[in-house]
Amino acid sequence: MDDPRVTALVTGPEQAHARSSGLSPALLRDPRFLIPMAVIGLLGVMAVAPALFGAGDPRDCSLANSLSRPSAEHWFGLDLLGCDYYTRTLLGARASLVIGGAVVVLAALIGTLFGTLAGFYEGALDAVVARLTDLTFATPLVLGGAVLLSFSDTRGLVQVTVVLALLGWPPMLRLMRASVLRTKHAEYVQAARAMGASDLRLMRRHIVPNAGWPVLVYGCAYVGIAISAEALLSFAGVGLQLPTISWGLMLNQVQDRVLRAPHLLIPGAFLTVTVGAFVFLGEALRAASNPRDG
Repeated sequence: MDDPRVTALVTGPEQAHARSSGLSPALLRDPRFLIPMAVIGLLGVMAVAPALFGAGDPRDCSLANSLSRPSAEHWFGLDLLGCDYYTRTLLGARASLVIGGAVVVLAALIGTLFGTLAGFYEGALDAVVARLTDLTFATPLVLGGAVLLSFSDTRGLVQVTVVLALLGWPPMLRLMRASVLRTKHAEYVQAARAMGASDLRLMRRHIVPNAGWPVLVYGCAYVGIAISAEALLSFAGVGLQLPTISWGLMLNQVQDRVLRAPHLLIPGAFLTVTVGAFVFLGEALRAASNPRDG
């Protein structure tokens, strides 16, 4: 396969397809893409280096000043234990982003692997994967997560991430399978097969890189879904546990005191903005890959 003519036949259409599915110059100028990216970037810096934003010690609390309203000294007020709510809100971004990103990476790996195998080989393997996908897809994300996590005495970042990933891969698998079914009949794939490329090489070099764009687009939006699922589980008391700091857990601790201290709802606003940013980012990528739909 070192012949330049063969290389052009195999890689020419492939590269053109990759360019059409990638980050085009128009996308990099689109506010629908730039604004969510700016918000996500800001949240990422906040999670990695909260001290840059003036975050202090989350354990520096004063029970005597419990539920104090926002002030010049404490911008978001104090929580039930008299801890600085601004600091804890900033630190809560870390758990949400880590879980959201890790869930999508794990779910995408599962979906890409089995979606590629099912779409490439079809037949009995495809049927088995389809039934397993249907069974998992029928399980509601939050309800299934609550049931599985209720069996665990320790519910930290790892446990919540694994449970949400195990329940979140079916849509990605279906997207990958459908994309592989289209891509494997492309001319550059058939040319590579005719030149003796093995199944593994076909999938690794030609099919997965070009069939994976829909999974990437969906994954960007799914980060927001995973973050909201973690927050709902933590708010319901079956998600993360102390001493972890997360927005859902913060809202769980103050749910019966918000009428007395409305500033306790501030983490909910951060949660809404974060989820919205990832959903809008996924929508921008979807519109860029299908200009006629944008």
